[in-house]
This record gives sequence, structure tokens and C-alpha cells, in this order.
Amino acid sequence: MIYHNVAPREDDDEVRRDNAGERLAFARLPTGVRVVGVNAGHAFSFVRDAAEELRWAAVAAEGSQFRSRDLFPQAAAAIALGRPDALAEPIDRTSIPDVPLGRVAYVDGYGNLKTTLERGAIRDGGATPVRVRIGETEREATVSDGSFAVAPGQLALAPGSSGWTDARGNETCWMELFLRGGNAWEQFGRPPIGADIQLGGGSRPT
Repeated sequence: MIYHNVAPREDDDEVRRDNAGERLAFARLPTGVRVVGVNAGHAFSFVRDAAEELRWAAVAAEGSQFRSRDLFPQAAAAIALGRPDALAEPIDRTSIPDVPLGRVAYVDGYGNLKTTLERGAIRDGGATPVRVRIGETEREATVSDGSFAVAPGQLALAPGSSGWTDARGNETCWMELFLRGGNAWEQFGRPPIGADIQLGGGSRPT
């Protein structure tokens, strides 16, 4: 069971009544793994199509400023115990947005940029140079098939550790921007999560 709680309350810009926010959701994957978390932003976009079951948790989305302390733990515990009253109505899958492609998904502790660039959409010519632009910063990276296929100090765009194989055997693999021996996030001026990534070919000066 995976539990996450990222609730920025960004689903509605209006004044909130009784500290209302995004609802707690549930997904069951083909592997039997259960995912419980707030349906905020694109959190459930990554499991939407793979999930065998998508439902709302039977817990209020309002009533406390600190829902993660006062409301959600009890709901997650009830789901973990398999209580039949722990889940509410199914979630309309069309209400969950697609994964936004070509974005910074998150930054790990080493400063590597995990992206939503799909491996199949990147040309694979073996150590191919590519221009990468994030925000106002542009750098040259080497398209690589492994983390150590580039020299120290070089920026690489390579298959990362994020991805999965679905029930039909189709593989999804997300690309990663990393600076061997350095911090790619710093190199690109510390871009925010969700920043757009643009790729261009050829070697031209920054």
C-alpha cells in the first residue's frame, strides 16, 4: 500500500468553507498494490489507466485545517484493513487529467530532473547531442542509454528509474536529465515542478 498526502488546495481559487480541499482517493493496481492519496493536480494521472479500481475514500474533504492529522489517517487505516465501508463511489476516470508530457515531474536528492519525456519519443542514435531548454536556460545534453555512458561533468538525457509495465506488457519509461558528478537542477536555474522542457537538435552555442 502506498499512501501520499500532497494537498495544496489548488482545485478552487474561491474562498474555502470549513477548510475544504481535494478529496482523498483510492486506486487498486493489477499487482494488488493499493494507492491512497489526495487527488491533487496530476497525482493520479500516472495510475489512472493502469488501475483496476478507482474510488473515493469514504472520508470528508473538509472539517479541519489539518486533514492529514485529523481525518485522513483514520481513512487510510480503514482501507488498509479492508473495511467495506472505507470506500465510497467510483471516480470518473475522465475527470483525472492526462500526464502532461515534456515537463519536469520532480527533482531527486541528487538534483536529477525526472521528466515526463517518454523514452519512445526520444531519438536513439547513440550518444546523440540535443539542446535542452527549460525556462530561460538552454544546455546541450547527450542522449544516452545509461547513467555512466557520459563523462563526469557532462549533462545527459537518459532512461530513468521511473516507469512501469502494464498488464499487456507495454512498457512506459520516463527520461531523466542528470549531470554526472553535479546537479542538473542547479544547471538549469532550479526550475519548478511542472516546468516545460523543449528539445532541439544540433550543436549551437548557448
